[in-house]
Formats: sequence, structure tokens, C-alpha cells
Amino acid sequence: MNWDKEKKKFYEFIIVNKVIGFFKEPIRLKSNRLSYFYINWRNVSEDVNLIDKLTDYIISFVGSLNLKPDCFYGVPEGASKIGIITQFKWAKKQKNYHNRIYNLPMGRGKPKDHGEPKDRFFLGMPKGKVIVIEDVTTTGGSLITSIQNLKAIKVDIIAAIGITNRNELRDDGKSVEEVIREEDVKYYAMSNAVDLLPTLTIDEDITIHIKDYFKNYGTREIYFS
Repeated sequence: MNWDKEKKKFYEFIIVNKVIGFFKEPIRLKSNRLSYFYINWRNVSEDVNLIDKLTDYIISFVGSLNLKPDCFYGVPEGASKIGIITQFKWAKKQKNYHNRIYNLPMGRGKPKDHGEPKDRFFLGMPKGKVIVIEDVTTTGGSLITSIQNLKAIKVDIIAAIGITNRNELRDDGKSVEEVIREEDVKYYAMSNAVDLLPTLTIDEDITIHIKDYFKNYGTREIYFS
């Protein structure tokens, strides 16, 4: 599978469906940082046709990496639907697709305060070789917490995939990739803000703010033509 060809189409998919938004006044992110741009996959994940296309791109990306998962798991709750639909479509493509071979996991946004871990944290626990999916990684808090929770109950995580990486350093000076690597998990991004943003037509004042933002927080600086 050649992701280089698919990647161009995927970036066009992101742009056409307005996954990236811009603001005259900065908004406060979950990381508590003020940003003039926002990456939001919710509009895609709320539409049946668009999430169908997105999950096809995810499966194509995984194939290009030669990964062989048994299970996809979406970080609760932002990527829950994406994980479920990806898992459903992936399982149906497998030659050994049959009863009790592939499960359909879903994490709880808020754990129950009683019961076994498989019931407290999940509506169906991930099994086998697992790929964890996150829609947007900024400082990676939700993704890293999910990985740690899964590892605590001995789930075999073979990769973590971010649909879009904002390419930011955490407050400890580390990138998301570095911290996930410390959990002995490989991280792969399907798209990156530093590649996407320069391809868009953006108000000049906002462009200046974005450049400053990446000087302060970016894993590298961003350049606009």
C-alpha cells in the first residue's frame, strides 16, 4: 500500500471538509493554550458518509505500515465512534471473520465506580493486538492516559495513531511521540499541522499568530510561502 498517493487525497479530504478552522480571537484549548486555529474532526465523525471515508483512510494507512491488528480502539470519547467503525470494517475484511473472533470495544468516558476493570472502563474490552486511535494529538494527554490504562490491564498495544498531530511540545519539553515511545508504543500521525497549514489560504494577521504559536510550542517552526 502506497500511502504517499493516498496522503494527498487525505489532505484534500481534510481541507474540503473544513476540519481546520481559524479565529480572529484565540480560543483556549484543552491544553490551556490559546490558539488561533483549531483542528476538529467532530463534523466528520458525526456524518455517516464522511466517517465511512475517514475510516477507509485509516485502514489504508494501517496497511501501508504493514501493521496486523486484531482490534482498533478509539480514545474515549472523541475517537470512540471512529474506533468502532474502523474495527467493524477491518474485521469484516479478514479471512477468519467469524463468531467470537473479533470483538467490538468501546471505552467509557467516565469509569464506573465499581466492578471489574473490563466493565468499569469499557463497554467491550480491547483484545489481541490493539491499535489505539486518537483524532487530534496536541500534548497527548487523553491518548497517553488511554495507553497507560490499557497497559495496566495487560492489553497488547502495537501502535497508536493520531489522525492529525498538531506538532506541539508538551510543557515538559517533550513531543507526543517521545512520551508515547516511553510507554513502549510506536506513534504514527496520518496528517501533521506543520504540513497542512501552509497549504491553506489564511488571513495574514492569523498567519503571524500561528508562526508565533509554533515558535513557542511547536516541535519545529512553521513556514508559509
